[in-house]
Amino acid sequence: SFRLTEVLPEAKPGDVIVAEFIGWDSPLNLPTAAMIEVLGRETDPGVDILSVIHRYSLPLEFPPEALREADHIQEEVSPEEIERREDWREREVFTIDPYDAKDFDDAICVTENPDGTWELAVHIADVSHYVKPGSALDREARHRGNSVYLADRVLPMLPEKLSNGVCSLKPGVERLTHAAILTFDAKGKQTAARFAAAVIRSHGRFSYEEAIERMKLDEGAIAALSDEKERSLAVHLQRAWRLAAMLRDRRFANGALDLEFAEVKVVLDENGRAVGVKRSDYDESHQLIEEFMLAANEAVAYETKNAPAPSLYRVHEDPDPGKLQEFAEQARAFGHTVGDVSNRSELQKLLKNVKGTLEEHSLKIGLLKSLRRAAYSRDSIGHYGLAKTNYTHFTSPIRRYADLIVHRALRRILSRRQEPTAPIKADWTPSYEEMGAIAEHISRTERVAAEAEVDTQRLKMVEYLEHICDEDDETIFTATVFDVKPIGAFAELDDLMVKGMIRKDDLPPRDEYFFDRSKDEFRSRAGGPPISVGKRIQVRLYRVNRSRGFIDFVPVSENSYHAKFRKKKEG
Repeated sequence: SFRLTEVLPEAKPGDVIVAEFIGWDSPLNLPTAAMIEVLGRETDPGVDILSVIHRYSLPLEFPPEALREADHIQEEVSPEEIERREDWREREVFTIDPYDAKDFDDAICVTENPDGTWELAVHIADVSHYVKPGSALDREARHRGNSVYLADRVLPMLPEKLSNGVCSLKPGVERLTHAAILTFDAKGKQTAARFAAAVIRSHGRFSYEEAIERMKLDEGAIAALSDEKERSLAVHLQRAWRLAAMLRDRRFANGALDLEFAEVKVVLDENGRAVGVKRSDYDESHQLIEEFMLAANEAVAYETKNAPAPSLYRVHEDPDPGKLQEFAEQARAFGHTVGDVSNRSELQKLLKNVKGTLEEHSLKIGLLKSLRRAAYSRDSIGHYGLAKTNYTHFTSPIRRYADLIVHRALRRILSRRQEPTAPIKADWTPSYEEMGAIAEHISRTERVAAEAEVDTQRLKMVEYLEHICDEDDETIFTATVFDVKPIGAFAELDDLMVKGMIRKDDLPPRDEYFFDRSKDEFRSRAGGPPISVGKRIQVRLYRVNRSRGFIDFVPVSENSYHAKFRKKKEG
């Protein structure tokens, strides 16, 4: 609570406001703050997301000087710039992205040679051509650190003129790229890598859903496609998957952890209201792009580290053994046989065993929480989760400042070697000491963005659950218990992957539930079913706290005394 010293005249009781802290002169008094903006009523469209944006101090507007610089960028690529680059415009380069994406960072082209070897070209938007060090665009991109993908909007790192325009690898238009061109032997082992400035004209844009549909077509179905371009791209997709599958097999053989899982995101109407959900499975189309981006990132990290030249790396330190043991106990509570999880092969075995189970999502989230957070560093110290000695971020310069820095560092190395497409004079790049400060800053902006993104998704999921129960307050969900504490049981809805709590005080009183510390479960003195980890139960939504994103469920049984959703929204 605050004592407002300044109140805007348009403010009304119940409005959501933005206030600036002024001071706190005594613990006996409330802190003082000045009202600086009225966002609107809590129920007004968009106010909930705006509240999150202000809570995390995320930037909504670009400085005028950055927008002026963006406006002066030419839409079309000059003939002189095309002339000095590798020309890939006639090659069958294409993109795969989420269905609603507008900022297309990456495109691919895969060639299988007659001798069984492979060439993979990963084309990445050449943001460094347009955003120069020290410019207003560069200063703002560094300040933001990354784009932020909230439930109802994107707060881009770069103005729309670049992020959705001249830098986005849209089909049918000339775009500048920085390409990593990798060769592999017949078994998928990388044998060489080179890097070049290029120009492309993307031949197609697939959503993940469209890509997986074509990847599953048989020869007859592909031949039946009416359009020759469609047939060619479908064949290309299937060829690309053959290479990606080999890379994926090699990566897991080297110790990488399978931490992918399906995602459920809320679908919003034109007013930003939650009206549905969309499930995105991590299928072969996602895996294809992931493997190619991982390969490009690793190749660039190896290049910059061995140049040597100051650059940024994506690092993931080894986990704390104690935290891993806590995760192991969680897996055992679900009935899984668990070996020594400090041994990477045992951890891989466990992840393989939980795949496809109801508890897969909860356990993988539990494992992620037990691991250290990946971050940026000026030193290449390896990536535990990916089992890679050298790794960086190179493939998303439209939305991550780290990648833009890495592009400049790589371009400087190529210029020093006088590579054919390298600039005669490369852009300035930070020193080793300056790289450290940048790494710390963008690691922090990444954490803030991730927390804001999770908050808005959960906020909208709460709204969606309320929407369901407003339409039918008898709605029943199936949930799986993933943890039990004296205060209550924690459960996750099987279909929506939403976590909530079944509070001890909300359990049916006639069942006389008590917490059994010896078994970490709730037991009933009146013959009710025990509530323990791994138990699947039917629940109803009972209580929500929108501002904090808390959700409470109650179990549905013949002894239930909470028949319907009690629409209690605690502030």
